[in-house]
Amino acid sequence: MATVTRENIGLLNDKITVKVAKEDYLPSFEKALKNYSKQANIPGFRKGMVPTGMIRKMHGQSVFTDEVLRSVEKQLSDFMVNEKLEIFAQPLPLPENDSRQLDFNNPNEYAFAFEVGLKPDFKVADLASAKLPFHKIIVTDEMVNEELERLQLRNGNMTEPETVTGDDNVLNITFTETDSQGNVLEGGATKENSVLVKYFSESFRPSLIGKKKDDQVNVQLSQAFDAKEREWILGDLGLSKDDPAAADKYFNLLITKVGLVEKAPMDENLFKSVFPGKDITDEAAFRSALKEDIQLQFDAQSRNQLFDAIYHHLIDQTQISFPESFLKRWMQNGGDKPKTEEEAEKEYPSFSSSLKWTLIVDQLVKENNIEVKPEDIREFAKAQLFSYMGNMNMGQLDIEQPWVNDYVERMMKDRKFIDDSFHRIQTDKLFAVAENLVQKDEKPITLEDFQKLQAQHQHHH
Repeated sequence: MATVTRENIGLLNDKITVKVAKEDYLPSFEKALKNYSKQANIPGFRKGMVPTGMIRKMHGQSVFTDEVLRSVEKQLSDFMVNEKLEIFAQPLPLPENDSRQLDFNNPNEYAFAFEVGLKPDFKVADLASAKLPFHKIIVTDEMVNEELERLQLRNGNMTEPETVTGDDNVLNITFTETDSQGNVLEGGATKENSVLVKYFSESFRPSLIGKKKDDQVNVQLSQAFDAKEREWILGDLGLSKDDPAAADKYFNLLITKVGLVEKAPMDENLFKSVFPGKDITDEAAFRSALKEDIQLQFDAQSRNQLFDAIYHHLIDQTQISFPESFLKRWMQNGGDKPKTEEEAEKEYPSFSSSLKWTLIVDQLVKENNIEVKPEDIREFAKAQLFSYMGNMNMGQLDIEQPWVNDYVERMMKDRKFIDDSFHRIQTDKLFAVAENLVQKDEKPITLEDFQKLQAQHQHHH
């Protein structure tokens, strides 16, 4: 009769020994041999008529080993279920185990030992007592004016004036690399691009006024563009922003088209185009709606920073013990890819931090009855589809169109999408619950100072 014993060998680390007697595995061994003889294809014998004795000689040892180990695994599994053991990963066989001791000619009692890492009992840090900063970015009139101008341009009409008249002209330009004398370099960079006049450096812009289609000008990139705009121009030309020599290259600029966007007038057509669901009839209400919209976008950024603060509060203030030695051995032997002792040691801090967060999430999900339902994943798939389409206004589309539902049904059969979406939605719901539990210490802040805070945070990470 099989026996299973358990002893503690370290912090949250137990050894489980399974002993199996002959009566535990011999019946299944004999049955397996008979099944093998019925299915075996051996020359000189009809299928199903191979003598069991021959099968025993040919395959007895491997079948015996399989059945003993299967019996051990079953006893181990049943024991863990009955004892309600909460363990990390899978039991690790101990080095003392040696399947070479198994001899089908001399069946005996066999013992196999396993090491398990036990999940700890712990209490998640109290979120209700946490007072965390919520940086409320101040929306200025200048921000509203800039957004207003952008929307007027986006909803305006493109015209083709004869000459360049100011900063708002759009120039279609062919960039061709040259030497300092304007001679085209063989194999040099060349690229077509559209550039607003105001993206050129302030000192260079006057030289563009009055230019027409087919006019050319030879420039040095460092003189024509300031650092910020020059960075993306270099990238567009296939040049490295980190190469000091790249900014000093010369290019011929051939103007192939002069454009100008006539701003959309400040009327109800613009109001309805930007806010189709709102009844806005004058500029004051439109500006107010824009300010609210900008504030919502900023609040989303502030909320992300709050969520980061919640994460660190939970990680730093929740005390959890781990079976460290077991987990390091599991990292070496139990994962998808074996690791050396040095690799496991180096990766353990990151691994244990991730494991800690997983345990915290699991407990918070249980405590707050957080569920992710199939309809949540369907809505997430729809939102993702519309984000791919450039965040088209959901109100302007029939989201129940057949092609939308076809996309959703296709994604619902994608196992990776389902898993990724599940974790994303669960995390969003978890932080929404956490946000309502913590005390938010609202602090007004300028956008510039908020961006500095973000930069400092990224630097520390």
